[in-house]
Amino acid sequence: MVAGFVLAALNLRPALAGISPVLDEIMKDLGLSPAGGGAITTVMVVCLGVLAPLAPPLARRFGLDRVLLVCLLVLAAGVLLRSAGTVPALYAGAAVAGTAIAVANVIMPAVVKQHFPERVGLFTGVYVSALVMGAAAASGLMIPLEHATGYGWREVTATAAIPAVAAAVLWLPQALRPRAGARAGRRSFRALLRTPVTWHVTLFMGFQSLTFYVTLAWLPTIFQEAGLPADQAGYLLSLSNLVQVGIALAVPPYAGRARSQVPYVTAATLLTVAGYAGVLLTPTTVPWLWMVLLGIGQGAAIALALLIIALRAPDPAAVTALSAVAQSAGYALAALGPFLIGVLREASGGWTLPLLAGLGACGVQLAAGFLAGRPAPVRDSAPAVRG
Repeated sequence: MVAGFVLAALNLRPALAGISPVLDEIMKDLGLSPAGGGAITTVMVVCLGVLAPLAPPLARRFGLDRVLLVCLLVLAAGVLLRSAGTVPALYAGAAVAGTAIAVANVIMPAVVKQHFPERVGLFTGVYVSALVMGAAAASGLMIPLEHATGYGWREVTATAAIPAVAAAVLWLPQALRPRAGARAGRRSFRALLRTPVTWHVTLFMGFQSLTFYVTLAWLPTIFQEAGLPADQAGYLLSLSNLVQVGIALAVPPYAGRARSQVPYVTAATLLTVAGYAGVLLTPTTVPWLWMVLLGIGQGAAIALALLIIALRAPDPAAVTALSAVAQSAGYALAALGPFLIGVLREASGGWTLPLLAGLGACGVQLAAGFLAGRPAPVRDSAPAVRG
């Protein structure tokens, strides 16, 4: 079960991270503008937000484990469709893959709560570490795969379907097991929306995701336009993601035992700010340092966002409901990031204004994280997640 859980988590970012290193190639091949190129990631992140509410009813009807299995198979199908080589297939495949990731994103914290209730901090760290490790592998391997195989972006991006199918095969025995326990009751989204902590968590999730997806979509392009070769730009993004692996594993066990997560949230956001500022001011001077700072900050931020969701809800069904609200609105907000950065780049002709906008988003992330990270006993949030 643990191996299947980890491999499933590894598959939830390659479909996103594998696009940015070959984005210039895709844009040239299909005649896309910068805004159109950014829209590939935006389509997927929009799905993460808009379709996240599908997860609670699906989990109630079929169970968390079976829904996760189907998500992995749909993800593989979307990746293959996206690689077909036409503009409609590109965006349609992105939407299909984004749908699968949207539902899986919501249920994974509930899977942690269901299978590892006494070790939520540890397995949240394991989950997020696997998540970012998948992103690191995808962003770092796309260009080397092209060079090693002689294939183009279509073939190398299609390889993300292979580990998704492998994860589905490994998770199949878990999905076929009889469902344990009674079916969870319906959770009231209206009650959730009336609870302040829901909005605090949602805003923190949204803005930390926005600042992350901006870098995921555009950092290789920023470095290439600053004069770095394409493979080095991809390696730098991969370095940032690799740093996130260790940080995401280390932070949740400690933050989960702390009375307040505010100090962790503050440190994570300030490190993200430092990374953004370095890329803005001197992108080709010690770029590895800016990537390490971004990796530490962003890895801790996503781990904290998911940990706080699990800490603020008392049971797996409640976690699914709160996760659906936070990730739906949060990713809908985050989806604007790559597209708006592309628009600002096109309008301004440079990266100063887009990166300043990213720094502004970090400021909102800090304020929301401060509110979300404050101590909130389960009894305060329970009415919001019980139908």
